[in-house]
Amino acid sequence: MSIRVVVVDDQALVRRGFVMILRVHDDIEVMAEAGTGLEAVEAAHKHRPDVILMDIRMPGMDGIEAASRILREADWDVRVLILTTFDPDEYVYKALRAGASAFVLKDIPPEQLATAVRTVAEGGALLAPSITRRLIDQFAERRVVSTSVAGRLARLTGREGEIVVAVARGASNSEIATQLFIGPATVKSHVSSILTKLGLRDRVQIVIFAYESGLVEAGDHDIGH
Repeated sequence: MSIRVVVVDDQALVRRGFVMILRVHDDIEVMAEAGTGLEAVEAAHKHRPDVILMDIRMPGMDGIEAASRILREADWDVRVLILTTFDPDEYVYKALRAGASAFVLKDIPPEQLATAVRTVAEGGALLAPSITRRLIDQFAERRVVSTSVAGRLARLTGREGEIVVAVARGASNSEIATQLFIGPATVKSHVSSILTKLGLRDRVQIVIFAYESGLVEAGDHDIGH
């Protein structure tokens, strides 16, 4: 089945460019375009897309507020991929906390845009390296673990805790399987269990939880690096 997409950007030429890039792919169907956050919310409810490509800076309701509202109100499985020309700290953190599954810069090569959409549609996480560094820097200044986060952490088994740490350090399922001497299918099962227990949407939110809970701290090395 085709991946249903809505493209949101207040600049018509930019928006049309994304639409043209995506429409050459048989497995991606652009359902609608929107130029404001409010239009994005309306288009999401009308077309029930699998993925929304969302600009951040828009007049009125911005992309972060629109994403938060769509994800909060949706009664179907929808993911938000944030597209922007810049990556200042406050937008990175706010967008991911709002529930965005991916955050990439608009200078992404055209051939990689469709790959990004597919990755997000399949439940994967996608962050530009510069954005990942900025996200980690945000948590470097956060030292207090809230009671609610600590309580959720207690729901995890020891093995699940290990996998949360590995995901936060950027490891793929196959890399985690190799490190922990278990099968990739077992890792996938653990990740699904973690998402359910913690009430999270995807791997990006696992990363955020890992830092907020103190399981991982800024400065920890990535697996394999």
